[in-house]
Amino acid sequence: MLSLPFDPLQRAREVEELVMEGLARKYYRFRPARYYGGIATADLVGCPFLCAYCWNYGRNLHPELSRDRYYSPDEAAKRLLAIMKRKRFNKVRLSGAEPILGQQSFEHLYKVLEGIYKANPVCDFILETNALLIGCEPEFVHRLSQFEGLHIRVSLKGFDEESFEAISGSDGRYFDLPIKGLKDLIEHGINAWPAIMYEIFGPEGTGKINKTLMEYGIRPEELEIEYLEPYPFVLENPKKRSISLHTLYNSKLPRLLRRGRGHIRGHNQKKDTHTPGL
Repeated sequence: MLSLPFDPLQRAREVEELVMEGLARKYYRFRPARYYGGIATADLVGCPFLCAYCWNYGRNLHPELSRDRYYSPDEAAKRLLAIMKRKRFNKVRLSGAEPILGQQSFEHLYKVLEGIYKANPVCDFILETNALLIGCEPEFVHRLSQFEGLHIRVSLKGFDEESFEAISGSDGRYFDLPIKGLKDLIEHGINAWPAIMYEIFGPEGTGKINKTLMEYGIRPEELEIEYLEPYPFVLENPKKRSISLHTLYNSKLPRLLRRGRGHIRGHNQKKDTHTPGL
């Protein structure tokens, strides 16, 4: 049984062994989604964190028990391209878990990106990540910077070491690594931005993380606010960790920031005229 808090880098290595077979990665499903005005989405299995509010909690807690299929990079890219063609989308993303667990899973991701851009050079690829491993491996940042249409959404799991530990289940000493990863992405010219879960952070936590971002030279205006998927188990898990949920209607949060996954954000984004997702 996994005890909290845990070392997320060690867990990343252990999980990578469970969700990778050679360069094939375990996926939960491939689907069209309403976010970003319509996007082809691949849901992965396996994460170094175990976030209290994760909608894919069961699969990420025990990735070895899931009966999901392994897909080669070529198979994954073809499935995403087929959804884009069928739905007339021009955006694609990886979601549901962490794409980068180590070198092996990074190579899978890199080849998926190559396959997508070989077939559709002008599409937008949105990588949703916690950036933990990105903060450890400068090589990953350099190689990702080769893809012009890549946009990276970094989901931050806390506003200080204590909240990071409670939310992610990881040792609080690793709190800074994802922010370092985000900073490195931006400095390499990649369109990357931070995102937080409002019900978890609340106004006070939002203010604290904005201050931390500014200390790293990251503009707080880039911060994206997202909201919980209100499944019963998603609402129940935070209570088990004594995490209080904040309600939006009591928020003092600026109206400008009251939006979830609907726009490609960042410092060098393309103009996004799509209707925001829910």
